[in-house]
Amino acid sequence: QVQLVESGGGLVQPGGSLRLSCAASGSIFSGYAMGWYRQAPGKQRELVATITSRSSTNYADSVKGRFTISRDNAKNTVYLQMNNLKPEDTAVYRCYADPPDSDRIWGQGTQVTVSS
Repeated sequence: QVQLVESGGGLVQPGGSLRLSCAASGSIFSGYAMGWYRQAPGKQRELVATITSRSSTNYADSVKGRFTISRDNAKNTVYLQMNNLKPEDTAVYRCYADPPDSDRIWGQGTQVTVSS
């Protein structure tokens, strides 16, 4: 029953920043582990960042020190703050939610393009 909607993607220059949002509705958001994947054309899907229901986080080596995942349970939203963006960060970013006892829920994705 959870629905996820991403926003915040766009075009940014190398070294710039973007903040992606993933807004959830329809179920109990606070109890779900959530995260972000990305996929660029011709490349495999990559798990970028995860956050548990208790706000423990993990990051792909490629984004450590540059990206930060967080959640605001009162707003039913998870965020991905992306700093010092590089051209190789260009991809479609999708958020997901893992309900404890049902299938993973996916957002539709938002395009991030890093180019000068």
